[in-house]
Amino acid sequence: MENSLIEEICRFVCEDSGNGFSDRGERYFDDPLIGFSSATDPLFTEYKSVIGPFHLTPGELVSLSTPNDVWVPATVVSWVLPITSKTRISNRSESVYPSQEWATTRNFGEQFNTLLRRHMITWLTDRGYRAAAPQLMPAWQEFRDTSVGIASTWSERHAAYAAGLGTFSLTDALITPQGIAHRLGSVITNLKLEPSQRPYPERRANCLHYRENSCGACIARCPVGALSRDGHDKSLCREYVYSTIPAAVGKRYGVTASGCGLCQTRVPCEGTIPVGRKPYPA
Repeated sequence: MENSLIEEICRFVCEDSGNGFSDRGERYFDDPLIGFSSATDPLFTEYKSVIGPFHLTPGELVSLSTPNDVWVPATVVSWVLPITSKTRISNRSESVYPSQEWATTRNFGEQFNTLLRRHMITWLTDRGYRAAAPQLMPAWQEFRDTSVGIASTWSERHAAYAAGLGTFSLTDALITPQGIAHRLGSVITNLKLEPSQRPYPERRANCLHYRENSCGACIARCPVGALSRDGHDKSLCREYVYSTIPAAVGKRYGVTASGCGLCQTRVPCEGTIPVGRKPYPA
């Protein structure tokens, strides 16, 4: 069943027309990376301390979303949708606003990501399993003012980390084997699958800033100074990404959500885990 599920996610990403620029026949995303974590992995409880007590475990998501139809999740299926090199290249030369290709991928590519979530729910349900996508569940909620800044009841990044798909960076984004330029998604299901290995020694191992006290290329890429050696100012970043940029280029690009991605392009981790000076893993 594991192979069939992986094949179906890959098939949908490869074949569905939603994954592509309508005017040029090119994809938003390359082939996905896929990983699994146990729905009872202690990390999901630990995230209540790391992110906040509002962050929900898979079981809590189900019980709060459908209190009259509670089922027991067994597995979290996570995926990485790597942004194509052509789109990444288009964004490298930008210094204030994202390229049109990047903004289009953020807007319509995330719509495709939602289609993928819904498709996998249907695919699993048709085979007799229960499934739901955390971001589409009634219990999903965003909080604007927490001890870690803007956060929500489910983090796709932290789910992907639990599934062995990457580690965190100076920008708070996830550096995967296909780099930091991507979109993430997940579904939870009562289908029991073997959890993926987490092939890293600690939670920030893929980032050269933390691994070797070097790099920091993303800092210079931020046009509003939301990045420093001390970390990521989420409020300043969000204001620029969700207000300033759409107001400046949204109408011209034909999008309502544009992203930014400057700190995810023209950096060593753009499309890979950077090698650095020392062997990895250390």
